[in-house]
Amino acid sequence: MAVPTLQALRGAAPAAEIWCRGPWVAALLEEEPAVDRRLPWESGWRASLRAAAELRAAQVDLAVILPNSFATALGVLAAGIRWRVGYAGDGRAGLLTHAVPPVRAPLHQVDAYLRLLGPLGIQPARRAPTLRVTPHRREEARRLLARVGLAPGEPAVGIQLGAAFGPSKLWPPDRLAALATRFAERGVPSVFLGGPGAVPLLQAVEGALGKPPLHLVGQDHPAVLPALLAEFGALVAPDSGPAHVGAAVGIPVVALFGPTDPRLTAPLGERQAALWQRPPCAPCFQPRCPIDHRCMRALAVDDVVRAVLERLPRPLGPPRQ
Repeated sequence: MAVPTLQALRGAAPAAEIWCRGPWVAALLEEEPAVDRRLPWESGWRASLRAAAELRAAQVDLAVILPNSFATALGVLAAGIRWRVGYAGDGRAGLLTHAVPPVRAPLHQVDAYLRLLGPLGIQPARRAPTLRVTPHRREEARRLLARVGLAPGEPAVGIQLGAAFGPSKLWPPDRLAALATRFAERGVPSVFLGGPGAVPLLQAVEGALGKPPLHLVGQDHPAVLPALLAEFGALVAPDSGPAHVGAAVGIPVVALFGPTDPRLTAPLGERQAALWQRPPCAPCFQPRCPIDHRCMRALAVDDVVRAVLERLPRPLGPPRQ
């Protein structure tokens, strides 16, 4: 969701050297021309001191600080960067040269980042994030899909299992199994995706299906993820990073929302959908549901199937008898 901000900076300052530091930067933005150097992200005060020393030695002129944490703004100040733009919340105003007032009304994260360009007089050229897919990553993705028997161009739906936020974002295993069954009835294979932490959920889905599902859980990595998702006809995902990656490479994404707010983090683009029933307790932003997970259980399989079928590149026939 930070990519439009990076691209707007590049458009406004084509001769500048732009460095980017953050999680997944080296992997997901390896082909992004708006970025000249990708700095690794490590947590902890020692890593922050090393990063500040590196930026100080490079004599960086301007920092656009996307995170809202006090520690991030303090680290940029310690780096001796002359111009520091960021949001003024959490007592950070005194650490910044251009303190932008915090957002009060619901504002999408992409727009919140772009709003930081206001003090610089920069107008963004586009709002929807985009990611490039390189030929060598596409070949790697196709080798992964060949492991589950899918050929290039074969229509398939990816189903993302994990979300770093916590289990409250996740659809129940029986619904995920029913979704895969419904697609199989129409001759469309489903491939379950996720990191190693999604293995228990995959096992629960397998128990509901009564047979092993097609999956690449724990077999991909962030650098190949854009190319892998670009091979699918559509993606079903919780409110998560992969949902935004799928939208950024141009495939339809049906994002399932419960404890979080699609007004803030729905995937952007013409063919994207955010399904949210919103019971009275939502959005709660709790990583674990303290009651009965009604927000995610309110999402019906029929509604998800319909949203996906409306967005697949080729229309499908009726279910097999």
